[in-house]
Amino acid sequence: MYKLICTLAACLLFAAAQSQTVFGTWKTKDDETGEAKSHIEIYEAGGKLYGKVVKLLRERPDRLCEKCPGERKNQPVLNMILLVNMVQKDGMWQSGDILDPEKGKWYRCKIWLKEGDPNTLVVRGYLGPFYRTQYWSRV
Repeated sequence: MYKLICTLAACLLFAAAQSQTVFGTWKTKDDETGEAKSHIEIYEAGGKLYGKVVKLLRERPDRLCEKCPGERKNQPVLNMILLVNMVQKDGMWQSGDILDPEKGKWYRCKIWLKEGDPNTLVVRGYLGPFYRTQYWSRV
């Protein structure tokens, strides 16, 4: 019985710790309609943060990124890495880039958890002095 209680307590602590990090799967929304668009898995590799599309909610799973630049042009959006080379600094992940597959453009990016709400991720893309902020929800 003691082992069962310890195991349950450890699982709860692990779940609480996981909810305090940007890592995991997040649901994106369309800026204009507010409709859920996709699920993005955020993970760490080589000390940097990356994010890839793991599920498309409104589009065909075989949709190609026709407007994407470079090596991503005409590649499937599903499993595409859209968030690259983010480093942790000053309490947020920054200095990386995010790709908008709808427009086919890369933007400088910063991400952080919304203060007081570890289930909301603030994603801010910059183009020069201008920026756009999205709020992603933890799946």
